[in-house]
Amino acid sequence: MPGCVRRSRAEALPHRSPPAPHRLPPVPGGLLRVRLALAIVVAGLVALQAPSARAAGEPDYRKALEASQAVIGRPTGEFGFTDSAGRPVSMAQLRDKPLVVSFVYSGCFQACPVATQFLANAVRTARKALGEDSFRVVSIGFNQPFDSPQAMAAFARQNGISEPDWLFLSPQASDVPALTRAFGFSYERTPKGFDHVTQVSVVDTRGVIVRQVYGDSFEMPMLVEPLKALLAGQAVQTLSVEGLWQKVKLYCTVYDPFTGAYRLNYSIFVEIFAGLTTLGAVGWFIVRGLRRGRPA
Repeated sequence: MPGCVRRSRAEALPHRSPPAPHRLPPVPGGLLRVRLALAIVVAGLVALQAPSARAAGEPDYRKALEASQAVIGRPTGEFGFTDSAGRPVSMAQLRDKPLVVSFVYSGCFQACPVATQFLANAVRTARKALGEDSFRVVSIGFNQPFDSPQAMAAFARQNGISEPDWLFLSPQASDVPALTRAFGFSYERTPKGFDHVTQVSVVDTRGVIVRQVYGDSFEMPMLVEPLKALLAGQAVQTLSVEGLWQKVKLYCTVYDPFTGAYRLNYSIFVEIFAGLTTLGAVGWFIVRGLRRGRPA
């Protein structure tokens, strides 16, 4: 779970030689029990304080992952944004297609650009497989007020992204805490920027988060398959020949691990045709047999 600042987690512990053994005077049984009890309490306090000391030095990645996973199946809520051209955009306006959401901050010089450029490559692969206009991408600047529309436009240019269906959005500064909680996105300010979860959220047309994808790089099916499932569900709801064809096409689009791309598997079309032909032949023989068995 990389952030924009990489820090070592190793902690050097000083080596101390054990004290030389010496004899203690005999202790009465009651006083010995008191000393043992005090030793247990002190040991417990040390054990409780050790994680707190580590947590003060670095983010709690386990807690961040739990928060990210906890929002799957929940709606994102209603928020307003300004795009990189200065136009207002609402969350409701983005629900006409499946949505891919990433959080960045424009002043990041390491992890955010790397993750955004990899996401751009994944988006190109997904669009070739699923259709150019099949889904929308948004990148949200969480470092307000510095991630202004102008700063987000510059971030898009620096990363070579000019797709019309990829929006770079600036939320209201007062909305950032609720917005990031809604998407399960965790971040922590550091002297050099931010430590944050590098994640991509896949959101359906109801505004519900259906998948979280982590890392500045990932396997293509991790992003494409949930989008494919959402589009197939939409095709089923569209009772038309076009919707049926779209469903069949999505079903026959498979990932090729050797090329790292998606392609149409035409053998599945042959199998479907063979299956339908077999069913038709069986039906014809059944109907023919029933007609022959009828009395004149």
